[in-house]
Amino acid sequence: MTPAVSHIALASGFMAGLGALLAGILALANRLLHVPEDPRIEQIEDLLPRANCGACGYAGCRPFAEALIAGETEPARCTVNSPELNQEIAELLGVSVGSRERLVARLACAGGTHVAATRARYEGLKSCRAAALVAGGGKGCVWGCLGLGDCEEACEFDAIRLNRYGLPVVDTDRCTACGDCVEICPKGLFSLQPESHRLWVNCSNKDPQDEAQAHCEVVCTGCGRCVMDAPEGLIRIEQNLAVIDYTKNDLASPVAIERCPTGAIVWIDDDGQPRKGSSARKITRKEPLPRMEPLPRV
Repeated sequence: MTPAVSHIALASGFMAGLGALLAGILALANRLLHVPEDPRIEQIEDLLPRANCGACGYAGCRPFAEALIAGETEPARCTVNSPELNQEIAELLGVSVGSRERLVARLACAGGTHVAATRARYEGLKSCRAAALVAGGGKGCVWGCLGLGDCEEACEFDAIRLNRYGLPVVDTDRCTACGDCVEICPKGLFSLQPESHRLWVNCSNKDPQDEAQAHCEVVCTGCGRCVMDAPEGLIRIEQNLAVIDYTKNDLASPVAIERCPTGAIVWIDDDGQPRKGSSARKITRKEPLPRMEPLPRV
């Protein structure tokens, strides 16, 4: 055997021995330092919906189960689960189920194509985010929904669909309050609201009344009728838009919506659908507003 071959064989043997030694150390460390997993984690995970939606504040159902075991949260933080299964989890852990009101996604815009004007024809990627980068997307109301469905695509629970007027409609039974629609909307029109927030301003436009009404028939005009009719302090007008103080939500009632001339402020009924007041303008148009031709392209 030549010296070179001898050196290679010696090095190979040394590396093999070192590898075996390190493997042995790791195996011993794993045996000595291993912390057995609490079997209740699997039990709790089986009682959770496995939606991994993040509505509880954790990355998924398993991290939430681990946090429950550690006493860092309460079963009721999972608002997607049924009350019965949350109670079963509480009994398994010997803790209180806790309480947390269910959240749902709500859109602060009612400006579908049949009531909101278009000032430019957008041609490009079918995406609200892409359209918003190009002159605001072409809608007359720069505050309004662009209706290209980013929220519908982002929702993994099929809780959002676009209606015939290009406006997102939330199925509150399917909504998990994951917040994906909130993050994806370039206009910031979605928010997560407790179901008890029945009084809702279905508009985000802060333009002066004349300018706002020129672009949308259901816009909030800042007229103040809702402020006058609601209990003191419940509603105020800021930048031409009605704003509800939900710290006084126990004072809310449908009375505040009755004299709204455009129906911009609504009451959310038990089925999750908005109801306008008796003075709201009746919209009978079923087709999109006629476009002014020629429209500029954006």
